[in-house]
Amino acid sequence: MNSKQSLQPTPGRILVIVMRYLGDVLLTTPLLRSLRQAYPDTRLDVLVFRNTAAMLEGNPDINNIITIPNRPKFADYWSLVRQLFRCYDLAIATQAGDRPFLCTLLASPVRVAVVPAKNTTGWWKRFFVQRWTEFDGENTHAVLQHLKLLDLINVPRCFSLVPPQIGGNQQLAEQFHFLADKDAYAVLHTHPQWTYKQWTIEGWIEVGIYLKNLGLKLILSGGPAQEEIDYVANIQRQLPEDTVNIAGRVSLAQLAGIVAGAKIFIGPDTGITHLAAATGIPVIALYGPTNPVLWAPWPYGFNQNINPFHKTGSQQQNNISLIQGEGDCVPCQLEGCDKHQQSRSLCLDLLPVHRVKETIQLILRQSL
Repeated sequence: MNSKQSLQPTPGRILVIVMRYLGDVLLTTPLLRSLRQAYPDTRLDVLVFRNTAAMLEGNPDINNIITIPNRPKFADYWSLVRQLFRCYDLAIATQAGDRPFLCTLLASPVRVAVVPAKNTTGWWKRFFVQRWTEFDGENTHAVLQHLKLLDLINVPRCFSLVPPQIGGNQQLAEQFHFLADKDAYAVLHTHPQWTYKQWTIEGWIEVGIYLKNLGLKLILSGGPAQEEIDYVANIQRQLPEDTVNIAGRVSLAQLAGIVAGAKIFIGPDTGITHLAAATGIPVIALYGPTNPVLWAPWPYGFNQNINPFHKTGSQQQNNISLIQGEGDCVPCQLEGCDKHQQSRSLCLDLLPVHRVKETIQLILRQSL
């Protein structure tokens, strides 16, 4: 780490920069909670992409959310400059990319950041920040990577994720009768953002029917993109008639409320699986090419400064049961077998349904 100059003991305004996907924003909430507990009277703002801001809805630890489009135009950049320029006593970049780095330069004379490793492009960024930690893309979970930044400013670590939240669920219960009727239900999130993280449609259907036969109502979740809505609707048509499809119909905060009441959640490597993990309910996470050391869901109540999961093998930690795909190459950490985001992953295509059923049985038996 760099210690060229001392940092202000109690910054009056802090900006945290999280310019990635939904799951990345959620995995930053332990950092935000730690900062809030250390600085209860400090103004704490967060800069995120506009399509990820919903993950911070109702978050009690932050004062303001600043957003920018994923593909900003000149007017968007100019607006951001006016909002950030020397407005903060401390700027924290949680990613090593160029845009977060430039935003720290704009926002504050005092900067703490994750920087690229010394033998990679961008290693020079460490010379423009007061404190830094190297990005570890192999051996450190994303939550712990973020929390390393706290060590640089002597802030104690808090390990709890904070899901989005709304004031009450009365309106939600009126919209979805299974909530008001107190039916026992399971939530299946079948569609990740990228094809290479998908399990098979046939697998989801067989698991859904299995859960229904165990007496659980089926709830299918999904995002607002038309492709995702169509994908989930196709699965719904092949499941029991009383299956409830909420894809594209609820906000992230509302979804968090629905998931929190479920007996079990099953999902792939996606931000919503991280969200389900943060609610504390039993989660089955289906992982293929992705390295669980870095990107497994963070277990509820896990408060240790160690990685909760190993790189290989199906594992269980607190409320998370991680089922890893088949194959000696797993996890390859590539974007599918064809090495692009829309390719299939054989390790997930070959993941047998019976492994998921066995895990369901174990979870439900433990909950009795």
